[in-house]
Amino acid sequence: MSALEIMDPKMDSGIERSQYNSIEEAIEDGVAPIPLSMDRTLDVQCSIDVMDHLFSCEATWHKGHTLAQTVFTCIYLMRMERTSSHAVLNSFCRILRATCNAIISVVSTARTHEEEDLFTMSFGLPLRDEGDDKCLSILNSVEETISRQLRACKAQAFSKKKTPEDLESLQNNPDMEEDYCRAMLCRLRFRKHFYHVVMSMRKPHGRGLELARKHVASCLTELSLMLKSREFLKSQSNITLQDDENCTTASGCQPVGFDVSLNSRLLSPTPPRAVKVLSWSNAIRYFEKLLHDLDVICALSLDPVLENVLRFIVQFQKSVPDLVPRAFLQTLLVQDGKLYGQNLFSDVISRALSLPDIIGDKEFQMNEFVVQLGQLVINLLKILCTNAAWQRRKLGKSLQDWSTISIQLELALKREFGETRNVLHHENMCMRVSKQLLIWTQEQAYWVASRFLTLGFELDLYSPGEYCMVYWYMYVVFTKLIEKMQLRVLSSSETSRRKGKKKKDHSKDSVRDTTFSSSCLLLQCYVLLSEGLSMMLAVLRNESRSFQLPSIFNSEQERFMQHFDLLQKARVPEHISYYSFKESSSQAGITDLMKYNFFREIQKIIPSLRGSFASQPEKLAELRQIEQVAEHNRIALNIISQVGPDDPSMRVSFEFTHHPHFAVAVVKRS
Repeated sequence: MSALEIMDPKMDSGIERSQYNSIEEAIEDGVAPIPLSMDRTLDVQCSIDVMDHLFSCEATWHKGHTLAQTVFTCIYLMRMERTSSHAVLNSFCRILRATCNAIISVVSTARTHEEEDLFTMSFGLPLRDEGDDKCLSILNSVEETISRQLRACKAQAFSKKKTPEDLESLQNNPDMEEDYCRAMLCRLRFRKHFYHVVMSMRKPHGRGLELARKHVASCLTELSLMLKSREFLKSQSNITLQDDENCTTASGCQPVGFDVSLNSRLLSPTPPRAVKVLSWSNAIRYFEKLLHDLDVICALSLDPVLENVLRFIVQFQKSVPDLVPRAFLQTLLVQDGKLYGQNLFSDVISRALSLPDIIGDKEFQMNEFVVQLGQLVINLLKILCTNAAWQRRKLGKSLQDWSTISIQLELALKREFGETRNVLHHENMCMRVSKQLLIWTQEQAYWVASRFLTLGFELDLYSPGEYCMVYWYMYVVFTKLIEKMQLRVLSSSETSRRKGKKKKDHSKDSVRDTTFSSSCLLLQCYVLLSEGLSMMLAVLRNESRSFQLPSIFNSEQERFMQHFDLLQKARVPEHISYYSFKESSSQAGITDLMKYNFFREIQKIIPSLRGSFASQPEKLAELRQIEQVAEHNRIALNIISQVGPDDPSMRVSFEFTHHPHFAVAVVKRS
């Protein structure tokens, strides 16, 4: 769990008892009749209501509740053999159970269920059956029967001919036959296509991604048809007052065949309180977002370049995906200890070092440090696929591992080759690889640190009084990150020149260098924003006594350690402490701030970056956000300078209106 909240149904389950002591007793009392009604029209209506409520229960389960309190509150699922005479209900329940089982397998493999540890608990529920492997063929048979009936209805309406005698109608009212067929078909087809999505995405090496995208598009089409069927289903119900935000079915009727508390009697680990199931409208919205997230994953190009993979995950996390899509992403990225199940992580590291000659080199693959770094990269990918709270906590702890291996690499380099750290013309290949491996490891440590710091804003962990120290630390980390990036590229460029490459290879290097310079310039924007905001806040602290931290419970130094203790223990960066921050911030003045004008410098850099990122919409969006932050802060800084930071009538606040990590100063006069 990310947090423990009193009275959260997932943790504080209370006591609610079912009036039945067993499933058989509930069945005998008529809770789950087969058929659902002797009136065939009402039987179809009730079947659709059961489908809709199960749809809402499935979405609720995905949100972190238990199967026993959601999907398996359905007695038809608990006693599947009873539905064999009801083809529609039997086919729907079978494929739903098979889908749930497949999703549990994916989430268990990814181990992202640690965030919601109740997700994969089966409580002894009947999740598997001998006939489940035929669920698709059973559903296809039912779908074909209803499709033929729908085609017959359309033909009859067009030619005024009677329905062929060999086709049995879905229900008794011929005027509503077509609408009921449509409502039933879109629900069955959604289940079929969603099952295909799940099974295709589980295929190794990403082989099913293209097929999964086609089924995702089909799922979204069926969801829109389900929404269209709502008006017809509502019109057939006898309920006049319907609250769409609380109804778990499209018709607004209560479904038959469910008992929310029965499992708490039968299965001892089951939490005894019933949970609030998502409304049908919210379930539709959940699945729409889920499918869009899965579509983004399916569009992944399986690029083996680590920098691009990390960028993709960070971009994907901006949409705040739920547990299931993050589990699918992780199982795609890490399969059998390889990237996408295809690329050894030693080869991924060699590409990151810009040393293609050692890809596949057995000695490099078996190197102790490379093996450890490969495991660290695997852990990093898995961590980045967790939710924001878990991600930040685990990133902070993993920094110690990156720092330790960095120190070990540095000591080994000194032991083997002495104190020389510059790139020499006569150095051997082993020495060059060792140096580049050290620089790359340090670069990754600073990248992890930057991610750790920025996630604090997304989780609202920093108060306005702490922004100054946070932006100062971000400035130091981003500066170090640029420094290591430049060293790595310089080292690889030197290696390339020494080998005397062909002209074609030089053109590839020039493309890479352009990309590198663009990445460096973007990081430089982050450096300038962090330094500018840190100095602005320091000036306001020094000259107007605003944004001062209260010292009732803890001092500023204690706050500093609370936020950055994990970075300090990992020595990221080295020789940085609270006293470094205090010395830097205490000397900040409005004159120096106006002189350096960090925000104007950003506006000079951005035009040159637009051309470089012309083919990357997410980067262009990021540039627009940075430009807006820089422009607003430049204007605010001019106002503060003109009025004077010590003017008692001036009120300055900071808002995250344009960027999630970089604040905008808002100046008001009282």
